[in-house]
Amino acid sequence: MRKAVLVAFAAITAALAVVPAAAAAPAPSNDLKWGPCPAEVKYPDLECATLRVPLNYQDPNGRKIDLAISRLASKSPDKRRGVLLTNPGGPGGAGLDYPGVLTRSELPMPLPQSVRDEYDVIGFDPRGVGHSSPVTCDLTPEQRAIGNLPYAKDSADVVKQAEVAKAEAKQCASSKTGWMLPYVTTANTARDMDRIRQALGESTVSYLGASYGTYLGAVYTTMFPQRTDRVVLDSNLGPGGYDIDAMRGFARGMEDRFPDFAKFAAASPKYGLGTTPVQVTAKFHDLAARLDKAPVAPFDGSLFRSLTFSFLYGDEGFGALAGAWQSLDKGEVPKLEGQAPTTDNLWAARFSVICGDSSWPRSVQSYQTDVAVNRVRYPMIGAGAANIAACAYWPSAPAEPKVRITDQGQSNVLMVQNLRDPGTPWANAVKLRGAFGDRARMVTVDQGGHGVYVFAKNKCGNNTVTDFLVTGKRPAHDTFCAAETR
Repeated sequence: MRKAVLVAFAAITAALAVVPAAAAAPAPSNDLKWGPCPAEVKYPDLECATLRVPLNYQDPNGRKIDLAISRLASKSPDKRRGVLLTNPGGPGGAGLDYPGVLTRSELPMPLPQSVRDEYDVIGFDPRGVGHSSPVTCDLTPEQRAIGNLPYAKDSADVVKQAEVAKAEAKQCASSKTGWMLPYVTTANTARDMDRIRQALGESTVSYLGASYGTYLGAVYTTMFPQRTDRVVLDSNLGPGGYDIDAMRGFARGMEDRFPDFAKFAAASPKYGLGTTPVQVTAKFHDLAARLDKAPVAPFDGSLFRSLTFSFLYGDEGFGALAGAWQSLDKGEVPKLEGQAPTTDNLWAARFSVICGDSSWPRSVQSYQTDVAVNRVRYPMIGAGAANIAACAYWPSAPAEPKVRITDQGQSNVLMVQNLRDPGTPWANAVKLRGAFGDRARMVTVDQGGHGVYVFAKNKCGNNTVTDFLVTGKRPAHDTFCAAETR
């Protein structure tokens, strides 16, 4: 799930370096040819295959595209229940290696053996991503360096960003894969998931999705309610998916989460950022203002705000973030290591899904108004989260109505959510919980960061998910997991 950080971190790394199912179609056969995975997918026991699916499900016999699928097979046939489809988030993030990622020993609480016995764990690169017929927008390193949250100091900055957004949308439409863009949507990815189910020869599938993967899972279980077994949604978007509310939500999420970092920095005098959380917060605003006026190339105020936001995704990044602040405070470029660079494909797939799922305002003035309001309401990064992006100039409207998440279907959804999540704030998760009605139960965990299951060390939250996946036991009511000392 930490792949979700890549989009938020793009500016730093680049600068430094119910809708009806489609028309009936012949069911695919379950003769997937499993073999070695691509060289960069380096996890033992993980095998891969390719599945052909329709580009446009309204024309099921027309043009086809590839889906890259992986499998971490159960080694306990006497215990095996079925398959567990997974998605790490994004949109734009690859998922082929995710079954292996979930088992890494260095994780706080790796995927338990009991779950691995119960299921073949299935990963896949969603359509348009990675090894699954990838899309492109031909974005330059300079365009990718602007990042996901370009902070607007004033109305003129919104106008400037509008020109960038217009160019990005045009490049996406005119790229060699422009013909794919209208079909790289969440609803079509959900249909792909059902094709994977059929190809695996399963009558139902269970699902574990994180971040954007929660919306993908919500859409799948809405479109195919009788095909889902046990559904776990971790770190939840609202019922509208990655729409304008989700983008604005980054600002709320940062305000919720930042006090955890401020407390850490205040308790670590070696960084010299303040001795109280109030002083650390003041240092943030001081550094941002100074870098707005006098950047420490390549770090300007916008890049500094994005840097801070991205490192709030996990407590393990607090030390590196405090060190980066310390360097910038001295007028030095921070040394940031171990961050994978983002790619044109990630941005292209992200734009395709976000712009293809929802209708976005097209008036520059409306964004100027939103930026001004959110700069005051959420002073840390509100003017970045509300800024204009490529969707305002997307060449085509959504190809179909958005899937409406409802309470119709089996009561088989378990939501888990950190109370202080910067990327998918708790307030939006509550909205998704309300849309599901009695179909869902939500477990709220008193901790910060992005991700509950396997990525954080809260036994209450982790055990609740494991029990549900292994036994089907779900809390009778929404529950709360208290903070645990680590």
